[in-house]
Amino acid sequence: MDDLDSKLVQALQRDGRAAVSELSADLGVTRATIKARMDRLRASGEIAGFTVLTRADVVPHAVRGLMMLGIEGRGTEKVMRAISVLVEVQAVHSTNGTWDLIVEIGTETLDALDAVLFAVRRMDGVTRSETSLLLSSRRAGR
Repeated sequence: MDDLDSKLVQALQRDGRAAVSELSADLGVTRATIKARMDRLRASGEIAGFTVLTRADVVPHAVRGLMMLGIEGRGTEKVMRAISVLVEVQAVHSTNGTWDLIVEIGTETLDALDAVLFAVRRMDGVTRSETSLLLSSRRAGR
């Protein structure tokens, strides 16, 4: 990838639906050049696909955290179901290693996060937890 390819990819990451004519004007090259570059980048696998960002992707909660949980015995599925219904929970991941589950949580305030953490810790089967606040995030490739 050369400099023009990098600029084209960055422009597409900002707006994957940008028109070829718009990309051409923004990057100062012909539409035929943009079309050929896009075709080549897709064929080579540099551009693997296009995606949609939802409001949740661009407007994150003010307070976000990852809560790692240890679960007693074989209660992981039951705990996952109970946690998944909490509106503040963005995702629940099962994992291997020290922790059984990793829970992504998003709230508007620290008090609200504290309430969610307290509720999860009180659930039957949860034996231990550790929570890390997310201070900043970057999407891969940006």
